[in-house]
Amino acid sequence: MQTRLTESIKDTPDGRQAEAILRKCVHCGFCTATCPTYQVLGDELDSPRGRIYLIKQMLEGGEVTASTQLHLDRCLTCRNCETTCPSGVEYGQLIDIGRRMVETRVERAPGDQLKRAVLGRTLATPAFGLAMRLGQALRPLLPSALAAKVPPRRPAGQVPRRRHERQVLMLAGCVQPSMMPAIDAATLRLLDAVGISASVAPGSGCCGAARFHLNQQAAALAQMRANVDAWWPDIEAGRIEAIVMNASGCGATVREYAHHLRDDPAYAGRAARVSGMVRDIAEVLAPHAGELAPRLAGRLAARPVFHPPCTLQHWQGLRPLVERLLADLGFALQPFSESHLCCGSAGTYSVLQPEIAGELRDRKLAELGRAGPDLILSANIGCLAHLQAGTDTPVVHWIEAVDAALAGKRVSG
Repeated sequence: MQTRLTESIKDTPDGRQAEAILRKCVHCGFCTATCPTYQVLGDELDSPRGRIYLIKQMLEGGEVTASTQLHLDRCLTCRNCETTCPSGVEYGQLIDIGRRMVETRVERAPGDQLKRAVLGRTLATPAFGLAMRLGQALRPLLPSALAAKVPPRRPAGQVPRRRHERQVLMLAGCVQPSMMPAIDAATLRLLDAVGISASVAPGSGCCGAARFHLNQQAAALAQMRANVDAWWPDIEAGRIEAIVMNASGCGATVREYAHHLRDDPAYAGRAARVSGMVRDIAEVLAPHAGELAPRLAGRLAARPVFHPPCTLQHWQGLRPLVERLLADLGFALQPFSESHLCCGSAGTYSVLQPEIAGELRDRKLAELGRAGPDLILSANIGCLAHLQAGTDTPVVHWIEAVDAALAGKRVSG
């Protein structure tokens, strides 16, 4: 694609990166076939190709309006288009640049500003945990629309206290410990079962994904730097072998710390080291499938389906590994159509764009339902909560299903 970026942007880091990405795009349109928002809205400007055009127009000095901002906001950042693109266009990085520039040129409506500010400032604080516990206690009394945002609390159970020679770090996280603490507890028990101890470094917190997707990018970068600082003593001392992630959205984000902090001389090198140490929990457990599988026999759901989050399959390319691990453990995964499409959760997207998110969820659940599942498995907190709000079929992290079977319990509908 030909580009004529303005003098004020073309020699900046954003300008050079954007121009390189834009020049790869040949406007073939393959991306429109796999873009969730284009499937729902049918508007070219709500497809990757249309958004690329809007960003190019802005970088070349064209008018930037609230309509530009709306079309960029509507992108789920699922990166399905990157999986589809034959030219290797790094669309996710381009839309980050586009959103950052639009935010400085278009003032948001007061209501939108308030909603984004509240989300950004509460999701990674103790206030969110208190609100979630209160909501779960009062869930039967809440209006249905609000109750759908509050998943029932599942007991976490005891966590192991043994200390093994193999050591890893886990992310402190933000919403998962409050919404579904059973996931972290199950992860600790399974790591213990294969001889690995996990800990959370003091000072670590949210990975930065939520604020980055809210386009509060400076605040997100501060969270990333704080995590690098918190993890660095253990990394530098060689005390840990990996930083283990059990939420694919967090894993995808931390794997990109090297990219996000590449221009920060104080953090670039350490961020690259951190990114290289990220391992999804499936990557850690895969070598132990042979020893775990016999202990799960006869305790697994009869017809489970696995919904692969976009951050697992399109961002990290780990879907084949996870599905192979589940098969090796004995899960008879049922196939379903449109497994590549986003469920509509996308971090805070389901709060900011509820109509589109709801339509995508219903579409996803309809395809999952055709497989006749007794259990829906996934690998990301947002997808789990979003899908569970629309179905009576149990929706759990796959790690919880493995943990329950290992404890002698059968997890099914």
